Amino acid sequence: MKKLKYYTTIICFIVVGFAYGQEVDYKGVTYTVKKGLIYAEGYDVTSTLSLEDQTQIKSIYRSNVSELKKQEEAEKRLKNQEKGRKKAEKKQKEAEKKLKKIEKQLQRKENAEKAVLRAKSKLEDAQNKYEKLSKRGELSPNDEAKWLEKIKKLNDRLNSAKNKLSRL
Repeated sequence: MKKLKYYTTIICFIVVGFAYGQEVDYKGVTYTVKKGLIYAEGYDVTSTLSLEDQTQIKSIYRSNVSELKKQEEAEKRLKNQEKGRKKAEKKQKEAEKKLKKIEKQLQRKENAEKAVLRAKSKLEDAQNKYEKLSKRGELSPNDEAKWLEKIKKLNDRLNSAKNKLSRL
C-alpha cells in the first residue's frame, strides 16, 4: 500500500511536470512548444529556425506528449486496479461476515439440539427410576410427589429446549 502511494506520487509529479513544461531541450537551448509555435525565452522563434530544426523540436515534443499520455493511461489503469482491489476486499469481508454469521447460527442450532438430547435423556432416566422405585413399592407418598414434581420440571425443560430449537 505504501509503495502504491509512493509510485502514484511520483507519477503525478511527472505528469504535472510534462503538463506545465512543454519544454524541449535541443542543441543546448530550451524551447517551449505551444499550439505549433516554438518559443525560446518567451519569444516566438519559429520563423528563425530552419525547417530541419523545427521538425526535430516538434518530433521531440510529440514523443514527450506521447510519453505523457502513456503515463496518464498507466496511472488510470493503476487507479482502476486499486478500485478493483478495494471492491474485492470489501466483498471478501462481507463474505467472511456472512460466513461467521452462518457458523454462529449453526453452532446455536447444534447447542440447542444437544440441550434437547440432554433434557430427553434426563427425563427418561428420571421416569425409569421412578417406575422402578414405584414397582418395588419403595416410594412414600412424599417421595412420590417429589418424583412427579421432578419429572414435571424435566418435561418443562425438554419442551423449552424443543421450542428454542424450533425458533432457530
